[in-house]
Amino acid sequence: MIDISRLSHSYDVRRLDENDTDDILEICQGNSQFYLYCEAKPDREQVQNDMHITPPGKDLSSKFYIGFFQKNELIAVMDMIDGYPQDDIVYIGFFMMKKEYQGKEIGSSIISETANYLKELGYQTIRLGIDKENPQSNHFWKKNGFEVIQETDRNGWMILIGERKL
Repeated sequence: MIDISRLSHSYDVRRLDENDTDDILEICQGNSQFYLYCEAKPDREQVQNDMHITPPGKDLSSKFYIGFFQKNELIAVMDMIDGYPQDDIVYIGFFMMKKEYQGKEIGSSIISETANYLKELGYQTIRLGIDKENPQSNHFWKKNGFEVIQETDRNGWMILIGERKL
């Protein structure tokens, strides 16, 4: 079972809830480039809905909507699904850094620590979707060891399925 407090040695990690909506929204609104390439737009309702959305066949017990904190400041948000699409895979549905912390290897450090911990638990793979047209996302995930395994069309929105073997 995933103990989210062990996902990072560098940052405090905890589940996010409706009380964190404004901080999450601030991070989302500060990353306007991300929203150029997807259909979602950051608002309170969208943030709160994201906290409860799960993929087919998974319930909220498999979902970890978490924040990474530095001195009580939310610096990153991650939506992680345990055992999706199969038991030995963890799916990252969303990862976003606070704008002023980007470009400092902090996001890469978070992904690396998360991957190392998941590997210790016996997971084989981390999977995620990448907006095909978003150069920033493509660069970040490739730099962090994710390889594209498939391309899929979601109603005209091209998504690259990326995996990192652990």
